Amino acid sequence: MRVPLSWLGEYAELPDGVTGEQAAADLVRVGLEEEGVYGGDIRGPVVVGRVLDYVDEPQRNGKTVRWCHVDVGPHDVQGQGSRGIVCGADNFVEGDLVVVSLPGAVLAGGVEISARRTYGHVSDGMICSARELGLGDEHHGIIRLAEWGVDAPVGTDAIELLGLDEEIIEVNVTPDRGYAFSVRGVAREYALSTGARFSDPALVDVPAPDVDGFGVRLEDDAPVRGALGCDRYVARVVHGVRAAGPSPRWMQRRLEQAGMRPISLAVDVTNYVMLAVGQPLHAFDLAELAGPIVVRRARAGEHLVTLDAVERRLDPEDLLITDSAGGSDGGRVLALAGVMGGADSEVSAATTDVLLEAAHFDAVTVARTARRHKLSTEASRRFERGVDTDVAAAAAELAVRLLVEHGGGQMGRITDVDLRTSHPPVRMSADLPDRLVGHAYGRVRVVELLEAVGCSVDDGVDPDAGAGSHPGTAGADVLLVRPPSWRPDLRLGVDLVEEVARLAGYDQIPSVLPVAPAGRGLTHPQRGRRSIARALAEHGLVEVLTYPFVGADVADVYGLPPDDPRRPALGLANPLSEEQPYLRTWILPTLVEAARRNLGRGRTDLGLFEIGSVTRPERPDAVAARPPVDRRPTPEDLAAIESALPRQPRRVGVLLAGCREQPGWYGPGRPADWTDAVDAALLVGRTLGLTLTVVQDVHAPWHPGRCAKLEFAGIVVGHAGELHPKVVERLGLPPRTCAAELELDLLLEASGGIGAAEPVSTFPLAKEDVALVVDAGVPAAAVEAALREGAGDLLESVRLFDVYAGPQIGEGRKSLAFALRLRAPDRTLTAAEASAARDAAVRAAVTLVGAVQRGA
Repeated sequence: MRVPLSWLGEYAELPDGVTGEQAAADLVRVGLEEEGVYGGDIRGPVVVGRVLDYVDEPQRNGKTVRWCHVDVGPHDVQGQGSRGIVCGADNFVEGDLVVVSLPGAVLAGGVEISARRTYGHVSDGMICSARELGLGDEHHGIIRLAEWGVDAPVGTDAIELLGLDEEIIEVNVTPDRGYAFSVRGVAREYALSTGARFSDPALVDVPAPDVDGFGVRLEDDAPVRGALGCDRYVARVVHGVRAAGPSPRWMQRRLEQAGMRPISLAVDVTNYVMLAVGQPLHAFDLAELAGPIVVRRARAGEHLVTLDAVERRLDPEDLLITDSAGGSDGGRVLALAGVMGGADSEVSAATTDVLLEAAHFDAVTVARTARRHKLSTEASRRFERGVDTDVAAAAAELAVRLLVEHGGGQMGRITDVDLRTSHPPVRMSADLPDRLVGHAYGRVRVVELLEAVGCSVDDGVDPDAGAGSHPGTAGADVLLVRPPSWRPDLRLGVDLVEEVARLAGYDQIPSVLPVAPAGRGLTHPQRGRRSIARALAEHGLVEVLTYPFVGADVADVYGLPPDDPRRPALGLANPLSEEQPYLRTWILPTLVEAARRNLGRGRTDLGLFEIGSVTRPERPDAVAARPPVDRRPTPEDLAAIESALPRQPRRVGVLLAGCREQPGWYGPGRPADWTDAVDAALLVGRTLGLTLTVVQDVHAPWHPGRCAKLEFAGIVVGHAGELHPKVVERLGLPPRTCAAELELDLLLEASGGIGAAEPVSTFPLAKEDVALVVDAGVPAAAVEAALREGAGDLLESVRLFDVYAGPQIGEGRKSLAFALRLRAPDRTLTAAEASAARDAAVRAAVTLVGAVQRGA
């Protein structure tokens, strides 16, 4: 919710000279999360310009830019009559009035504008979008002032014209704070925080409804949770209004500052009142209606073309606004209640008579309809969070007054169908806030804070603890609290406790650290995971934490075989995104998505790792039984649930792209290759005290010639190497991107506890090198194992440092050079002892893998 500071000041008294940051800090104090403060930081020259002509110029990267000549009046380049500007948008035509920032201007976020060479031209300024001016999130196209209802001479100062010098506060409205989806609600919170005087814009005199008002019937034959889909419907008629004409400039500016685009008087008035008091409104063309209005649930087979020109198949749970066109009551569908109107009855250029709807719809009904049709609107976002049940008539009156004042209309008939029922008071022990929060507020302070919220509080001793009470209230000092109409979220005693803590100040809540129980510590798996994360970070990699959700095509994108165990995935009943409805079965896909986001932001050299769980459903169709709610689940109930849960092993993934060693004065640098991925995998094993065996393998999505299988005690624990070029191309990754993924649970189980430390020898090291020729198909790991077996206890380490294949050693053969390091724990080795150990290692290689010592 974006709130201009001047609009906030109309409803809450602001101190002289208050800034947006100060006002935002005051709102944060009472729990409204600040998203940002916009405006006020833009400096000119930012002016109105007219596009004289342009040329579309395709670029080698596939993008098309426009080379434009723009008339900016007195700011034109002398002798040219215009300025040349490169623009990436294509939503404008010649003759359009646009907003142009010239060299020297500073836009939202501190972006400085200067003349610069780009796409083969010197761009002498920038044509601005709404986001660049801090007027909204839209940035795919530039502002066309005609669409915003603005007409001003070329060269006019756009900062003053669009109100860009005014600060705007944006707050994040959580699902339980629907009242803050209005300037009225935010102003009330500001007043609570600062003690400022609050003026309620909804306190207006509303005429009594007419007996012969426009017919309205509320017929809900399928209420959700027993709640009517609509319990109040106010209909106001305005005759002779210029509904399709422009709204006043001050109203347009307010809408623009709130991130909405002005359209017409009728639409702008309904949006303005919605932003002001939080009550969504809808305007119907009265001439297109055949009364009465009937609010009902959808019937089988019904359809509606909504204002966005989409034909929607309606569900029996959808609540509809209908009329009697076609000869029967409720025969024609006019709108999805609380979500969006239909195209048949929208206000058009010919509209002179308007019917305004101000209704109260059930939050759950609206939320389900909006999600079912994937149609989130400004109205639905407010209704699903809870709209003030008492504000409908006042909101309609405010809208009618604005239409009459600015559209030349005349007030008509008034209808107010009210089926609302009162809710019982919330029973709460007067000391409940003290007990739950841990701070001694006292009874008087609790009552004072609740009344400040808008609650009415009656006190006395209630012998029976009722609904909404907290355990322990029977026979205690009980407060009977009636929440205000704009707070439908206050239903339980704990809700009221939160209000007390919020208004009194979260800083008053004492911080008490729990005492760690003695004799406990981290488990071996916990220590192992932390050690691996620390080792990989010290290895130069960055840890990431990704969402474990993937799309339906992930297995095909990575080229997995049809029978690959990573293909079967568990689907989510209510996914966060329809594009990612499954839980990952391995870590690499989500790790790649993190890499792609970083690459898109210019980070071309990446070294990432993640430690997390995956989901391997052995029975994808298994459904866990629902335990009863009237008793504690039995061990059998819990066992049944456990048996239906899929296996969720932990894995560790590594991804490397770009340079592994950066270039500098010391050299050209080095790109990451498959050996780095293998090295990272071996590091995981070494951290746990395990020596992993590396064997060449073919395993998607790795390159068949640069893929290593990692084993421990004959069990495959992971793979590492370079990703397949086709996979890299499909994912848009840099060429030769490398990755590794290991079964962490298997490694942790194999590592056991921490063993005894081996003594460190203080005697000198003996160095021996050997070069062995073997068949090309013999793995280097097998040769290394043979050398270890032959050298015996004196061998401290063995390392492969060279591989050679050429005509000198024969077709189908390769030469492997190893560095042997020998040391005795109790003496200095003689040359003869070192040579004997080396010779024994060579003999073992000859016997076990058919090696031939090179040069022998």
